[in-house]
Amino acid sequence: MPDLAIALIIFNRPRHTAQSFACVRAQKPQKLFIIADGPRPGHQDDHQKCLDARAIVAQVDWPCEVHHNYAEQNLGLKRRVSSGLDWVFDQVEMAIILEDDCVPHPDFFGYCQELLERYKDDTRIWVVTGNNFQRGKRRGDDSYYFSKFGHCWGWASWRRAWRQFDGDLTFWADWKGSADWNKKMPDPLERLYWIDILDRVHAGKIDSWAYPWLATLWFNGALTAIPQVNLVTNIGVGPDGTHTVALEDEPGIPTQALGLLTHPTHIQQNTLADQYFFDHELGGLDKKFPRKYLAFPRRVKNKLVRLWKGLP
Repeated sequence: MPDLAIALIIFNRPRHTAQSFACVRAQKPQKLFIIADGPRPGHQDDHQKCLDARAIVAQVDWPCEVHHNYAEQNLGLKRRVSSGLDWVFDQVEMAIILEDDCVPHPDFFGYCQELLERYKDDTRIWVVTGNNFQRGKRRGDDSYYFSKFGHCWGWASWRRAWRQFDGDLTFWADWKGSADWNKKMPDPLERLYWIDILDRVHAGKIDSWAYPWLATLWFNGALTAIPQVNLVTNIGVGPDGTHTVALEDEPGIPTQALGLLTHPTHIQQNTLADQYFFDHELGGLDKKFPRKYLAFPRRVKNKLVRLWKGLP
């Protein structure tokens, strides 16, 4: 695809990397940015697995400007992804971002490319995601709607947005509990839910770039374009996951064709869709999690692990 820049983030999972790279290869992007973390100390298999993953993405057999940012030592999830994306957006104005366990439908790329161009100067919109967690419920008549949730299993963004990323959450202590925070987080349960998580991120207890990015979006009132169907399957939940661990491989949400793009005439958050996501995917309706308590049932924590990487 002409004028398409893709950033692919890899680590130590060659069998996952092979699937995500095959999707990239099929698109033949003009620019390819490979971000790789290094082996972890004390993990004897990491060195060879990292080499195997890097060998897969070296198989570029189309005309392409390839850039590599390979860490020789392990930086960890937060530092590796955030520093890698800093490097990408130093070189391009907009890019599609995939991790090694994200397998997109072919429609994902055209959808991202069209929306990146359409909204490149619209500072209300910061993210285009390929993820949909609405369980088949359509939100409006167009191909996508707008959300406060910047789902990051296959997404795209602009330099203008990423440069606002605050990995240390320097605004958090003063912002939480403010009138603006309460307005943007009107559900008391959800408010407590995210305060618990973001407090731990701010204290350095969770190694995640995704939570600070999400909070940065909220702090700035940014919107994310979400497709009406799921366009990216996450295949990373399994026995060899780093932060998304399960006893056996889980298939992820299937993808579907999006088809011809139609665009919303009004740009505003779909609050019903966002409440549905919290209620049905993050445990907002769980009877074991009454609204007056901060305690999180194990099932809710497990869902968080699958939806936002970085939770211990």
